[in-house]
Amino acid sequence: MKILIAAMIISFAGSALAQDKIDRMSAVNMESFTPDTVKWNDEPILPKGAQSVVLVGDPDKAGVFIAWLKFPSNYPIPPHIHPFTEVITVLRGKLGNGMGETFDMKKGEMLKTGSSFVLPAGHTHYVWTTDEETIVQLIATGPWGITYTNPTHDPRKKRLK
Repeated sequence: MKILIAAMIISFAGSALAQDKIDRMSAVNMESFTPDTVKWNDEPILPKGAQSVVLVGDPDKAGVFIAWLKFPSNYPIPPHIHPFTEVITVLRGKLGNGMGETFDMKKGEMLKTGSSFVLPAGHTHYVWTTDEETIVQLIATGPWGITYTNPTHDPRKKRLK
């Protein structure tokens, strides 16, 4: 009986901790999102053409955030790393994902709508789209960032010139 009570207490404590983390993600009211009703913004840390919208949290601050990224057709993002683990889910279209410092679509995999992948922090990868617009959901921990393997691929540096 004591073991059952202890298990129940641990279970409730775990639920409370999980709820606390979600509460700290800045959600105030119940809100629904659709790709056609959110306000998309140009995404300056990605090559020209990408757009984003932050749904929950703040990528510039410590903590979990959720964002959508929209990529045009035939869109490549060169090899890069992120400081924290991220989870990507394809919401619309298809997304190619490859690992390594050399962009090679033949060595990657193509993820269709509904597919996800987890990318550990510090792992070099690259992504691309096919002949259709693609929207993905990004769940990660901030402060989020991107470091391109080849610094000349960084669009932030190109915009400074």
